[in-house]
Amino acid sequence: MIVLDIIFYLFIVVVIFQGFFFFYVFGKLSFYKFKPSLKQNTAPVSVIVCAKNEANNLKNFIPAILNQDYPTFEIVLINDASHDDSLEIMETLANRSDKIKIVNVKPVETFWGNKKYPLTLGIKAAKYNILLFTDADCKPVSKFWIKEMVSQFNRDTTITLGYGAYAKVKHSFLNRIIRFETLITAISYFSMARIGLPYMGVGRNLAYTKQQFFKVKGFMQHMNIRSGDDDLFVNQAANNSNTTICISPNSFTESIPKNTVKEWIKQKRRHISTASHYQTKHKVILASFYTTNFLFWTCAILLLTLWHFPLYVLSLIILRLGIQYFIYGLAAKKLNEKDLTPFIPFLEIFLVLFQLAIFMSNKISKPNHWK
Repeated sequence: MIVLDIIFYLFIVVVIFQGFFFFYVFGKLSFYKFKPSLKQNTAPVSVIVCAKNEANNLKNFIPAILNQDYPTFEIVLINDASHDDSLEIMETLANRSDKIKIVNVKPVETFWGNKKYPLTLGIKAAKYNILLFTDADCKPVSKFWIKEMVSQFNRDTTITLGYGAYAKVKHSFLNRIIRFETLITAISYFSMARIGLPYMGVGRNLAYTKQQFFKVKGFMQHMNIRSGDDDLFVNQAANNSNTTICISPNSFTESIPKNTVKEWIKQKRRHISTASHYQTKHKVILASFYTTNFLFWTCAILLLTLWHFPLYVLSLIILRLGIQYFIYGLAAKKLNEKDLTPFIPFLEIFLVLFQLAIFMSNKISKPNHWK
């Protein structure tokens, strides 16, 4: 029983730490009052879309970018050695609009499977200083996407982090898991940016200046790592003075979610593999939160089933879940994901175990290309 007593005291420490983390870190997003910029920014923008075998998505989603309500912008479409009709679709779109520029990238053995090489060529070809990134399977949720994202740039801001949501699929547990993981990731990187420790962004909705890109020598510091064109760049280039967030509902993008577990696992293995290359301070903070999440549920289950004072344990569980519901609920409302909040405990337990499995899998073998 002494062991269980020790576990209970550890459980108390974990609950205190998590409560602090929810309020002090995640609360920076949950309690954030987003204020649109009073000064309208109409600087010209280059929208960058890198596509590999995305013919159907290009056909369906590029028109939503072309229809943006913004005075001056171009769309740089990068064809990364596609073997479907992607290039032909790009050419058809370019014939219909002079806003489209095509960068056709041939296979290069040295950079095979590395999205950073074609992206670099696209960035170099971009006409304007402000670069706005999204994926071929993404669409802006409004015609003011460019306007909202660009409005956050000023003399000091060179990086703007946006929210890239996934489309909702009714009665799908996999879809809830994908969206919940996306929500938690967004709460984390938005909140960390708000406390002055920006560590990542997502390529589905991310903006930075061309000048900032070349200032840090682009992707050169991590070109040998096949993934991480978005989060590793932000981790390298972002700081507390040059980075801001945009959570205006009109600034969101929406992507097609994976529809099989196998496809999603492949995607998450690639994403998680980059975390080991973050700055040490970021790795410590993120690992601390994940570890305490794991300990919370492990200790809770052990104590509820084996300890002789389960009411004490239940009280701490209710306290922690109450804080979590409150903080996550406010953030989810801001990001239009409030339908996920009733399922938080179940989704979180699954996600903790899933991330542990992915971490162990990546230790055995590394994912080797972006698509």
